[in-house]
Amino acid sequence: GRGSPEQVLDGWKYFGYDYSEEAVKEIARQRTLEFLKLLEGKPFAEPNPQPMFPQGSGKLRLEPYSEGLRQRIWWGAGSTETAIWAAEQGMNLQSSTLVNFETKEPFHIQQAKQLRAYKEAWKKAGHDFEPRTLVTRSIQPITTDFDRQLFGNQGDDAKYDSVGFLAYHQNPTIFGKTFAGEPDQIAKELAEDEAIKEADTLLVTIPNTLGVEYNIHLLNSILKDVAPELGWR
Repeated sequence: GRGSPEQVLDGWKYFGYDYSEEAVKEIARQRTLEFLKLLEGKPFAEPNPQPMFPQGSGKLRLEPYSEGLRQRIWWGAGSTETAIWAAEQGMNLQSSTLVNFETKEPFHIQQAKQLRAYKEAWKKAGHDFEPRTLVTRSIQPITTDFDRQLFGNQGDDAKYDSVGFLAYHQNPTIFGKTFAGEPDQIAKELAEDEAIKEADTLLVTIPNTLGVEYNIHLLNSILKDVAPELGWR
């Protein structure tokens, strides 16, 4: 309708739905486990009795089938518990610029602990392949006057970790800082990031609203001015 979202709290419950945080998490996990089974090539779907093209008899599997795709599925975990669950199910782990605020330690320390818990759970699960782990960071080197105009006066909220609440989220969340500054300064700060050391892949967020040309400049700055000092490849 035309009303603003603030006029009614949890409007979905009046229609008989249960979108509580725990219910949504359980639904997502159940559907993910079924999805993982289907990726292994399990026949499950009844064929069309009048197919357009010739096909064999019996139930059909998920198509197009890709052998090995099951090992290339990622799960985004916000908590240590969820990271462990992802490891038990044999999924790669992706962690963003925010996680559940589980201790009073800095963001990168809490995130690194989640990665270590994930790796330990993976070993216990006995999977027959090596997992991948990924963390996300906001990195904005300042190498031009325009960079300085855009990011040179970052407020304290961006320079330090912050704690807050996501919509409909009962537990506090810790948000990682933005790495903005001269390339050598950024390199020093990134070198001290425990979660980056623990992960094998780094995903860089970009200010996509600034356009393709600016983001090419930004990524080139990271590759040429920051990455070499850290030994990244």
